[in-house]
Amino acid sequence: MKLWSLLGNSQKLDGGAMFGNAPRAMWEKWSPPDAHNRIDLACRALLASPLAGKTVLFEAGIGAFFEPKLRERYGVNEERHVLLDSLADAGFKPEDIDVVVLSHLHFDHAGGVLAKWEEGVAPRLVFPNAGYVVGREHWERARHPHPRDRASFIAELPGLLEATGRLELVDGAHSKTLGNAVRFHYSDGHTPGLMLSEIVGPEMVNGDAHGGVVFCADLIPGRPWVHVPITMGYDRNAELLIDEKKHFLEDKLARNVHLFFTHDPGCALARVVRDDKGKFGTSHEVPALHARALTA
Repeated sequence: MKLWSLLGNSQKLDGGAMFGNAPRAMWEKWSPPDAHNRIDLACRALLASPLAGKTVLFEAGIGAFFEPKLRERYGVNEERHVLLDSLADAGFKPEDIDVVVLSHLHFDHAGGVLAKWEEGVAPRLVFPNAGYVVGREHWERARHPHPRDRASFIAELPGLLEATGRLELVDGAHSKTLGNAVRFHYSDGHTPGLMLSEIVGPEMVNGDAHGGVVFCADLIPGRPWVHVPITMGYDRNAELLIDEKKHFLEDKLARNVHLFFTHDPGCALARVVRDDKGKFGTSHEVPALHARALTA
């Protein structure tokens, strides 16, 4: 099995919103803002092949489904569907994707499964042969969103996914589609039922898998958010998220599971570390993955 990090369309969002109640004097050292107080954000996907005998895409980024007015509002930088270009650079076509795993259905994580916006053309899926794996609890949130996060969802997307006949809703540690090759963890602090996918590592120690890779999604969008108290203004419950993140990082540290970041513009993969004061951080930071073996 090999792993690729695939960049999709990038964004610029308000730094204060991305760092919650952390003061600008702190976060601007990590993510320098532009004149409009916006910071650079990647929307990075993870491709694994073969995984459980399939070519699997973890998330799809924001894509290019927004009409021009909304693309400008949400700070999407490119008009073209960048993820498809990245996929081609890795040697894959949209029809090669067997499975798309979505941590949640917010538009900056799931919008890339849709084709580029065209005036007068209804939204349509871009991966013609893919099945979709989504957490059941979050699926219900997407179908019946709260007013606080209704704008984060794509209204047409659940119907399009159901219409494929290849949608699997998951509420446990494993899916029928991927079996024991992928273990799912769940978090509610950012959004109910956020599903964090761990590609299970090759080493077993006392019955626990070591050395895998976990897609951190919006529990830990990038390196600055590894610091446990740092949360986003977009998070549903910051205190809960902090507790979940601490437990999550302790587990990944103990099992040497590497962290994969979707929104960090400069880092795709890193190892979690903790200093003598108990503060979490990262080491062995990797900007991009190009056909990298899981054991490397």
